[in-house]
Amino acid sequence: MEDTKTRIMDAAERLLSEQGFAAGSLRAITAAAGVNLGAVNYHFRSKKALIHAVLARRLEPLNRARLAALDACETRAGGKPVPLEELLEAFLEPVMSMGKGGAPFMRLMGMIYSEPTIDIHRIFSAELGPTVQRFLRAFGRTLPGLPPEEMFWRLFFTVGAMAQTLAAGGVLRFLSGGRCDPLDLAGATTRLIRYSAAGLNAPVAGRAKKGREQRRA
Repeated sequence: MEDTKTRIMDAAERLLSEQGFAAGSLRAITAAAGVNLGAVNYHFRSKKALIHAVLARRLEPLNRARLAALDACETRAGGKPVPLEELLEAFLEPVMSMGKGGAPFMRLMGMIYSEPTIDIHRIFSAELGPTVQRFLRAFGRTLPGLPPEEMFWRLFFTVGAMAQTLAAGGVLRFLSGGRCDPLDLAGATTRLIRYSAAGLNAPVAGRAKKGREQRRA
């Protein structure tokens, strides 16, 4: 039988994924978990702390999985830059595969990126900051000719595509008339990696080059 703390986090994850971080109320969470407000206050002290616990429960193993995948890539590369698609797989696949836990978590992960608040930014930065910095260094070695500004834009677009896939798969199913299955996470991950690799490898647009030159002048 689940303990009270786990039951509260499970209910919070489900309701926050349905209603959003701002709209999901403690009253609704306690009702769904079958506990009173005192239990939430005892275990978490506040809604912010509860949200942090819900996210940390998922993000801590995600960090470990991403870093283990990156370690394996760098070992195979033998000191050379990691091939781009392998690096993207290490970055994206652990997030996508965690969606196997079900639709609520898939929506919640997408919502982390698409509905950020100041508190979510802080929690997210605290939990993922060191891992993201490690990947940024790896992407820099793999794409040494890509200016840092472009690197950030393109990885931002990549993360956005991942969030859309996780949070709004139902839209894809509807628009495709059922031909595309958003629950086919392996297929979605393969397509996302190829799509992102093409974007990261694209030539730098003339406007971006011109903008940098104007700022230097």
